[in-house]
Amino acid sequence: MTRRFIRLDGLVGPLDRANVDTDAILPKQFMKSVHRTGFGEHAFDEWRYLDRGEPGQDCSRRPLNPDFTLNQPRYKGASILLTRRNFGCGSSREHAPWALYDMGIRALIAPNFADIFYGNCFKNGMLPVCLPESVVEELFLDVTSTPGYRLTLDLITQTVTTPTGKYWHFDVDSERRHRLINGLDDIAETMAFSDEIRAYEKERQQKEPWLFA
Repeated sequence: MTRRFIRLDGLVGPLDRANVDTDAILPKQFMKSVHRTGFGEHAFDEWRYLDRGEPGQDCSRRPLNPDFTLNQPRYKGASILLTRRNFGCGSSREHAPWALYDMGIRALIAPNFADIFYGNCFKNGMLPVCLPESVVEELFLDVTSTPGYRLTLDLITQTVTTPTGKYWHFDVDSERRHRLINGLDDIAETMAFSDEIRAYEKERQQKEPWLFA
């Protein structure tokens, strides 16, 4: 099972950069585990801190980069990341969405995403939303000019709604939408057919017993 996503009313954090690759999202030296937790403090590590990050550091003692937007107090606790085109390009590491989720990000908005990163978001309970560049630009202006700016993302209606009630529709593949709403990953989808799988294996064992010797 993965994390369900149905509706999110969240604070928006802006990352005004295009072509952000997965090594920027989570540098390679931190990919020391196959568990999905513990990566959040190293998300955007090279931009977030003034020193070089290494595994095992106490990040609470590291000097923060005051010029990195997401370090600003007004964006603390942001659960929606607003960014530019081609976010998540580069290597296919699934650790990148793990780090974002562990950082507190539950949804992302951009004009487009790198294909593999886009798919990995759905597999890890995050909703990546593609909106036209003109809309993204409008949202950047609103976010930066309005402290505490929030958006509501609804996967049932497939809409992004502003505090004033303005909204935009976004497209999402029906199968990915179904999985995210129900918190299903590839294994959970397969296990939904467990009775059929067991029946098939039983029948096969009777017909081809030498395979099970």
